[in-house]
Amino acid sequence: MIARWWRRRRELHALRTHAVPQALWQHTLERYPFLAARDDAARARLRELTALFLSRKEFSGAGGLQISDEIAVAIAAQACLPLLALGLGMYDGFVGIVVHPDEVRARRELIDEAGVVHHYDETLIGEAMEGGPVMLSWRDVAGAGESAALGCNVVIHEFMHVIDMADGRPADGLPPLPDRAAREHWQRVLQASYQRFCRALEAGREPFLDPYGAEAIEEFFAVTAEAFFVAPHALRDEQPQLYELFVGYFKQDPSA
Repeated sequence: MIARWWRRRRELHALRTHAVPQALWQHTLERYPFLAARDDAARARLRELTALFLSRKEFSGAGGLQISDEIAVAIAAQACLPLLALGLGMYDGFVGIVVHPDEVRARRELIDEAGVVHHYDETLIGEAMEGGPVMLSWRDVAGAGESAALGCNVVIHEFMHVIDMADGRPADGLPPLPDRAAREHWQRVLQASYQRFCRALEAGREPFLDPYGAEAIEEFFAVTAEAFFVAPHALRDEQPQLYELFVGYFKQDPSA
C-alpha cells in the first residue's frame, strides 16, 4: 500500500516537472496524424505517458544534433503509443536514446560457418540493443507523418524490438506473454503470417508491408507492429489474424 502510494506520488511529480506544453503537444499531433486520430481519452493518456517517459529516459544528440523539446516529445509520444493500455514497464530495461541527424553507417563483423571473419558496413535509421541505448535517425522520425501511409515508423519499429526483448530473451518475435499457452498461440499465428508473407514475396507479389520483414521473424514482428499503429486498415486487410492478435495484446484497436 505504501509502495503504491509512493510510486503514484513520484508519477505525479514527474507529470508536473515534465508536462508537455499545450502548444508543443498540439504541434506534435498535427505533425503525426496517426496520434491525432485517437479519441480524446487516448490522447490524454498518451500525453501523460509521454511526460512519464521523458522523466525516465536520457536523450543524447550525435553528429552535432542538439536535442530540442520538439525532438524529445516527438520520439516519446510515438514510443508510448503501443503502451497506451499496458503502461511503461516494458521500457524499464534501458535509459539512453541516441538521436542522429540522419542515417548512419555501422561497421559489422560476421563469422561464417568456416570460421572466417567478414567485415561490412550497414546503413541504419534505427537500432535497439539489449539494455540500450536505442538509436534513431531524426530525419526518419521527423518524416513519420508521411511514411505512415507506407506502414513505416522507425520509432515504433525499434521500440517493438525493446518490447520483444523485455522478457529477457534475445529478440525472437515474442513479446512478454503470461504463460506457455499464450506463447504457443502467438508463435503459431506469427509464424503462419510470416510464412505467407515470405511466399508472397517469393512469388513476385508486392505486399503492403515492408519487404524488410522477410529478413527474420523478429523483424516481421516489428514491421507488422509498426503498420498496426500507423496504417491499421492496410494491415487488417493484409494480415487479419495477426491484426486481431495485436488487438488482444496491446488492448487497442487503431482501426476503430
